[in-house]
Amino acid sequence: MADRRILGLSCLLAAAAALFLFWGLRGPVAYILELRLVKLAGLLSVGAAVGVATVLLQTISRNRILTPAFMGFDALFLLLQTGLVAGLGIAGSSQIPALAGFLLDAAVMMGAALVLFTSVLRRTRHDIQLMVLTGVVLGLMFRTITAFLQRLMDPSEFSIVQARMFAQFGSFDREALAMALGLMMLAFWWVWSNHAVLDVAALGRDTARSLGVGHDRLQLKVLCIIAALVSVSTALAGPVAFLGLLVTSLAHSLMRTHRHALLLPAAALISALILVAGQTVFERILMLQSTLAVVIEFCGGLLFMFLLAKGKIR
Repeated sequence: MADRRILGLSCLLAAAAALFLFWGLRGPVAYILELRLVKLAGLLSVGAAVGVATVLLQTISRNRILTPAFMGFDALFLLLQTGLVAGLGIAGSSQIPALAGFLLDAAVMMGAALVLFTSVLRRTRHDIQLMVLTGVVLGLMFRTITAFLQRLMDPSEFSIVQARMFAQFGSFDREALAMALGLMMLAFWWVWSNHAVLDVAALGRDTARSLGVGHDRLQLKVLCIIAALVSVSTALAGPVAFLGLLVTSLAHSLMRTHRHALLLPAAALISALILVAGQTVFERILMLQSTLAVVIEFCGGLLFMFLLAKGKIR
């Protein structure tokens, strides 16, 4: 029987999705509804990917304050966007098809993450903390190069880059969304079929190995899943550093368990609920298009500090 808290979150998400689809629906209903369905699918997929990826990273690192953004994904995405505008100019970068841009961003981020995971883990005997620290250092290097390139730009080029520094939930390319959904479904299927093994892995490397779990191989598989989910969601919408931290903190506070059969769906549902409800408020009520990501980062930071001060994060 499904947990009542999961059912409650599912009902809230269904209500938020209904409001998003049908609030203020008038005029060419079929056309507008089709556009809103595409946008809703994008919000749900990005939210679920960010929530699941953050839970997985915190499980294998046994650290509740980590998020994939600390490993340099966001910094590499911003460097890519800045490099494209600096190298091709406004006209050249704007002529790149949306699907090609999505594939380029996702492939570069995923390839860089796989190189980092395989090389560093092999040299450090699967020390996940040292690998995360390496990601932080690389992220700082990417941000430094990005800042240098931005100083060389003229104001019009910088305004284009600045608009890409925050996640955009106003529209999603359909072909890119379809490819992202296919990859995410495969990743979610693998994660769900291994949720019991993840419970054991959360006990730590030595304990998991003593219980018969191949921890090192599982760790590498989980990192590849994280790389795929974060790369695809970031290429689809843009960087959302604090969303994962926000939803995993709420999921742990609500579920009060370490069972991934409950934590994973809770984090995915809360993350999708925040994006759908927030986009509904900003787009339908406040008539704003590009401030949801800023508000999420601000609220996520405040909630994180509150939970840390109250000792809720260990």
